[in-house]
Amino acid sequence: MAHIFAQLLEILTTVLTVAGMGYFVAAWMAARVFLAERSSPLAAFAPGVSVMKSLKGLDPGMMDAFRSHCRQSYTGEFELLFGVASLDDPAVEAVEQLKAEFPERAIRLIECPERLGTNGKVSTLAQLAAHARYDFLLINDSDITVGARYLERVMACFAPAEDDNGRAAQEVGLVTALYRGRAHGTLASKFEALGIATDFQAGVLLSKWIEGGLRYGLGSTLAVRREALDKIGGLQVLVDYLADDYELGARVAGAGYRVALSGEVVETNIAAYGWRGFLEHQLRWERTVRDSRPWGYAGLIFTHGLGWALVNLLASGASVLSLNLLGVSFLLRMALAVKVGVEVLGDSQVLPRLWFVPLRDLVAMGVWVAGFAGNTIVWRGERFRLKGGKLERVS
Repeated sequence: MAHIFAQLLEILTTVLTVAGMGYFVAAWMAARVFLAERSSPLAAFAPGVSVMKSLKGLDPGMMDAFRSHCRQSYTGEFELLFGVASLDDPAVEAVEQLKAEFPERAIRLIECPERLGTNGKVSTLAQLAAHARYDFLLINDSDITVGARYLERVMACFAPAEDDNGRAAQEVGLVTALYRGRAHGTLASKFEALGIATDFQAGVLLSKWIEGGLRYGLGSTLAVRREALDKIGGLQVLVDYLADDYELGARVAGAGYRVALSGEVVETNIAAYGWRGFLEHQLRWERTVRDSRPWGYAGLIFTHGLGWALVNLLASGASVLSLNLLGVSFLLRMALAVKVGVEVLGDSQVLPRLWFVPLRDLVAMGVWVAGFAGNTIVWRGERFRLKGGKLERVS
C-alpha cells in the first residue's frame, strides 16, 4: 500500500512540476508582451484628478511617499485629499508639514468621522469622495511612492481610443498599476518583497494576457472615472469588503467598462515583519484571494512548480527524471524572476536576493496550503472572519 502511494505521489508531482514549468513559460511571455505594450507612446490626455488617501497613523516612508505625489510633472490640474477618522491622528501633523513644504499644491486634510462599515479605510475614502473637485479619482495607500510622471502615465490610459476596425473602443473605467516592495531589515520583509516582485506580479501579467485585460484592481493605484464609480453605487458599496481593490475593479468591469493596466510601476514599503507578522499578512492575502475567487485560488496549484519539483525529487528517490525536472524548473523560475522583477518592475533588490527564491517559494507553497484551512484573518491587530468577501469581527 505504501509503495502504491509513493508511486501515485511521484506521478502526481511529476504532472504538477511539468504544469508549473508551463506556467513559468507563459508568465514570462506575458511579461514580454507587457514590455512591448509599455513602449508605445502615451496619449495626450490630462484631465483634472483628485488623489485620495485614507490615513491612520504613521507608516514607514510615508513622508517621502507624500512628497513624490507633490513633485508631479503633470500638465493637468490635480489635488491631494487626505482623510483621517480623527484630527488627533498622528498623520495630521505629517499632512500639515507637507502643506508647508509645498504651498503651491492643492492639499486638503479632511476629517471623516463616520464609520460606514467594517473596512475603515474605505469608509474614509467614501467620505473623501464627496469633497473631490474632479471627475477622475485616484486612490492609493499612504506609503506608495511614485515617479514624477505617475499621473501623466496613469491618466493617459483613460484617453478615448479606437479598436482595430476604427470604431470607438470600450471606455476605460478604472486604471491600476503594478508595484514593487521595498524591504526593511528583516528576512521576512525581504521574503515578502521578493514574492511581490517575482511571483504575485507575474500572476497579474499572465491573467491580463490570457483574459485580454484585467477584471480587478490593485490597491497600489485605483484611478476611476466618477461616472463609473457612480454607476456601481459609489465607494459605499465596498465598506464591508476586505479586498476593496479587487471588488472595485470587478464591479467596474461588470458595469461595462474596461480595466487598464498602466505601464507605470510604483513602490510600497514592506514593514520589518517578524515571522508571525509575515505569516499573518500572507494568510490574509491568501484567504482573501480564496474567498474572492475560489477557483482561481485552487488554480494557484500550478504556480508552485519549483516546490512540486522538490517534492517530486523526494518522492522518486532522486531519479534521473526528477533531477532533470528540477534543473529545468529552477532555470525557468529564475528566468521568470529576472524578467518580471528586474525588467518589468525595475526592482534593484531582486538580483542580489535571487538565491532566496527557492526557499521563499517553499514557504509560499506552505502558506497557500494553509489558506485552505480556515476563513479567519488578522488585520490591524483584530481578528475577522471572511464570508462572501465581507469582514465579520470575531469576538
